[in-house]
Amino acid sequence: MKINELRAGMRNVNVNGKVESLGEPRTVNLRTGGTAQVADAVLSDDTGKIKLSLWDDQITMMNEGDEVSIENGYTQAFRGENSLNIGRYGKLAKL
Repeated sequence: MKINELRAGMRNVNVNGKVESLGEPRTVNLRTGGTAQVADAVLSDDTGKIKLSLWDDQITMMNEGDEVSIENGYTQAFRGENSLNIGRYGKLAKL
């Protein structure tokens, strides 16, 4: 699938792309009462760009310029912007 085909609310998204940028991690409070680290990255391919949310260990395994593969991700609209999430059942891997 190509990035320009992604729409909010899609499930089982498989996409490859390049990490264009990686934001600073920030700590967020979880509904379960704990905390987690989250960072926003920008994933791009030859058709476009999308925001990618990285959590905890995913943040440290990524660097700007990495080519990555996402399997079984999902998309959502957050603050009017589409974003791609890996989620609990998805996989993130460097190519």
